[in-house]
Amino acid sequence: MTAETLSLAMAESDIAVLTFDTPNKSANVLSNSVLDELASHLDELEQRSDLAGLIFLSAKPGIFIAGADLREFVQSLGAAEQQVVAMCRRGQTLFGRLSKAPFVTVAAINGICVGGGAELASWCDRRLFSDNPKAEFGFPEVKLGLFPGWGGTVRAPRIAGLSNAIEMITGGESISAEAAYKMGWACDVVADDQLLPAAIRLVRAEQATKDYLKDRERWSRPIEITDTELGFLGATAAAVIRQQTKGQYPAPEAALETMLESAMLDSESACQLEAARMAKLFGSPVNAALLNVFFLTDRNKKDTGIDKREIATQSISSVSVIGAGIMGAGIAAANVKRGLTVALTDAARESLAKGGRNVLEEAAFDRELKGPSVERMLELAPLLNLTTSNEEVAASDLVIEAIVENEDIKRSIYAQLEPLLRPDAILASNTSTIPITKLAAGLERPERFCGIHFFNPVRRMKLVEVIRGEKTADETIATAVAYAKGIGKMPIVINDGPGFLVNRLLFPYMHEAIELLCGGAEIKAIERASKSFGMPMGPIELYDLVGIDTAVYAGQTMFEAFPDRVVSSTLLPAMVEAKRLGKKTGRGFYSYDNKKGRPEPDPSLGEVIGPHVRGKRDFTPDELTMRLFLTMFLEATRVLEDGIVRDPRDIDLGLIFGIGFPPFKGGLMFWADTLGAAAIVEMLKPFESLGNRMAPTNLLLEMAASGAKFYK
Repeated sequence: MTAETLSLAMAESDIAVLTFDTPNKSANVLSNSVLDELASHLDELEQRSDLAGLIFLSAKPGIFIAGADLREFVQSLGAAEQQVVAMCRRGQTLFGRLSKAPFVTVAAINGICVGGGAELASWCDRRLFSDNPKAEFGFPEVKLGLFPGWGGTVRAPRIAGLSNAIEMITGGESISAEAAYKMGWACDVVADDQLLPAAIRLVRAEQATKDYLKDRERWSRPIEITDTELGFLGATAAAVIRQQTKGQYPAPEAALETMLESAMLDSESACQLEAARMAKLFGSPVNAALLNVFFLTDRNKKDTGIDKREIATQSISSVSVIGAGIMGAGIAAANVKRGLTVALTDAARESLAKGGRNVLEEAAFDRELKGPSVERMLELAPLLNLTTSNEEVAASDLVIEAIVENEDIKRSIYAQLEPLLRPDAILASNTSTIPITKLAAGLERPERFCGIHFFNPVRRMKLVEVIRGEKTADETIATAVAYAKGIGKMPIVINDGPGFLVNRLLFPYMHEAIELLCGGAEIKAIERASKSFGMPMGPIELYDLVGIDTAVYAGQTMFEAFPDRVVSSTLLPAMVEAKRLGKKTGRGFYSYDNKKGRPEPDPSLGEVIGPHVRGKRDFTPDELTMRLFLTMFLEATRVLEDGIVRDPRDIDLGLIFGIGFPPFKGGLMFWADTLGAAAIVEMLKPFESLGNRMAPTNLLLEMAASGAKFYK
């Protein structure tokens, strides 16, 4: 064998160890060549009559096996169903040998064990986890529009119970080593440096008791469950899945149906069913789209933000945040949570005290408690310094301004702070609309200034826009990108311009919703079209969430920048005048006057919007959808023409993680590729009367003529 992913050694004279260590990779993956290696090793080991056990280990700290090689999946997307079945059956048969071998098989898991790695471990007789904090176990395939196809839907219900297996496989979330132990996946959780000795002892114990043979026989049979129990479990699980997926992600329901049906079958028949059902999902549009999202995030992990050369980045260990409001406190919390020291300041002492409390509560938020952990707050408190001293603020490696969107106020703060900063310190703005080059005017060191735009709520939103001004240095951008990744965010580098990327594309979509409303469309029809497309909420509700006054201000910025295609609405200023600012005031396009603060239709809205509605007519769902999303798409082609982003993939990553663009469509530009540029040009023709905002751009026309795609 030429590949050296698997190495064979003898822990003791009768116990073999196969160690995974994919060359030149940070993670072990199960490629076709690795599966070939495994088959060859098993061929050799199964011939021996002196073996008591086989132990699987990983040489990579914190990672056992990260799953299958998804690049090979992409190459097989167009495969016929019988080929997909054969791919599944190959994995099932190969891993199935671990449950029939003439020796005990043990997966000694020292870290991340997911996907195909979890399936390999599932076919072993026993699983042992280390207490490595990175150790986790799961089946995330539904996040790729699939379900486990190498026996996961067969082994999981038989080992951990049908209910647990359904929750794990249809939800796609991993569990900790401790949770795996409690659920019956793991025999034990041991110290990381004791994993191999513990695995050896486990082999000896199993050879003595022969319990593994009883489990082999039990796990090969149908699951013991009554028809009534099966029906109840299926009905309740299906209801939960439909509520979560809204019918837009078929894999969880397909996985549920497969597990329910195969529960009454023996293991071999269940594997055949799994392979057949997998063939229906593999290569589907949703599968292709979600694979694209995976590769978008994978590319982002490796992207330094600078294309032309490797640049040394500055280490950021201390951060100052100016402004203790919602955004400033959220940014400070994201830093404190990752162990960085933070100086938080605000002109109002009351706001500063409140912001400080919010920082610690957010940084110490515990999902299980559904609130802050008091112990964690006490641990993190020494990292936070509430100050009104400019000298203390200026002492940090990075200073982020997060105050009101007013250019003059921001620049006056920079003028006070910049003389106090170290020459190597970075000054950044969290502005969402004001061009960075304008903000940098008057700075002594504009090369050390950039935009670092977080999204609200900071705790949940992973996207960060790193914005390059005309004079921003490459070193500054590379450092900002590395810093954002260090606090768990997904940074994309944007060249300067009004609205940057996400807001520049979001506002045409939101403005079009107002134009449709004024053109006679009903709010519920507009919202339904957006959510049916896959958006997490409709554009009208989004106005209320953003704040209608904020939208008016940002809309004015966009109108001044692009007057040829941005419509200046009279409705939004009228809403502001009526003090209907959205959720923050309890009334906007919806009323929030209920215990849970949820949007409800407001009968009094008609008095405000009535004078701005130009007649009434019915719009087809397709017309509403095309007007909402083609305006967004056309602005994206202008972003490419203007060189705002380096790659169309940045647009897709930004919209998926910045505004919740539906992942099952793969991203805005990926979705456009599925339609084709020529088809989009035809779709735009009925909207010619709407002017430039719905006119095909030069880039789109060129692509339609050549047949080019955004994803080359």
